[in-house]
Amino acid sequence: MSGPKVAMVLAAGLGTRMRPLTDDRPKALVEVGGKALIDHMLDRLAAAGVETAVVNVHAFANRLEAHLNDRVAKGLAPRIVISDERPQALETGGGLKHALPLLGEGPVWVANIDSVWIEAGAPALDAMVAAWDRARMDVCLMLAPTATSLGFHDSGDVFLEPDGAVRFKGPGETGPFVYVGVHICDPAIVKDGPEGPFSLTPLWKTLAAQGRVHGVAPDGLWMHVGDPVAREAAEARLSEA
Repeated sequence: MSGPKVAMVLAAGLGTRMRPLTDDRPKALVEVGGKALIDHMLDRLAAAGVETAVVNVHAFANRLEAHLNDRVAKGLAPRIVISDERPQALETGGGLKHALPLLGEGPVWVANIDSVWIEAGAPALDAMVAAWDRARMDVCLMLAPTATSLGFHDSGDVFLEPDGAVRFKGPGETGPFVYVGVHICDPAIVKDGPEGPFSLTPLWKTLAAQGRVHGVAPDGLWMHVGDPVAREAAEARLSEA
C-alpha cells in the first residue's frame, strides 16, 4: 500500500523553550543523537516513500535553508520546497493553509520536527498508511500511550475508540494517548481557515465530533524534544537503542 508522496514539515517555530540551544539556530537544527531534528523527520518520511517535503521557515530561515540545500546536494531524499513564513510565523493551521499551492490535491503527511522515536517492529509510518482511508476520515493522527512516551504532557490528548476513531478528552478528563507530531490529512480541511496564524487543534476537534478523525498507536518509544532537559533524555535513550 502506497502512502502520500508529499509532506508538510512544520519547522517555523521559534523554539523558545529550547533556549539557549536556539539562540543561534532554529529548533529544527538542534541535534539529537548526532543528527538535526529535521533530519530525523525527513529521513523517516523518505523511508516511507515521500518524494517532496514542503518545509516552512521563519526563525533563522537562511540557516535552515542552507542546511536543507546541503542535504539535497548530498543526494538525500526527499526533494525540498520552501514555504516562506519569514514575515510572520503562521502556526500549524495557518502554515498548512499558506502552503496549499505547493502541496497538490492528494492527502499529505504533516509532521512536526520535535518528535523522535525508537521503533519496535514494523515502521510506524507504514501503520499510518495502512490505516488511512480518505472515504472514512479527513485526518489520521499518530498517537502514543502516555505511559510509554517521554516529554509529552501526562494528562494526554485523546481516547482511541475500537474502530480507530479519535475522541478528544473533555474538561477534567485524562486521555490515555498523546498526539506525537505526525499525521496524514486531506489538506483541503484548512482552505476555509482564517487569514494569518491559527492552530489545527480546534479544527481537529470539530472533525472528530463528526467521526472524521482517526488514529493509530504503533509500538515503539516516542520522545518529545521540547527543551534542553528533554533533549538530554532523548539522547540517552537513543544511545541505548
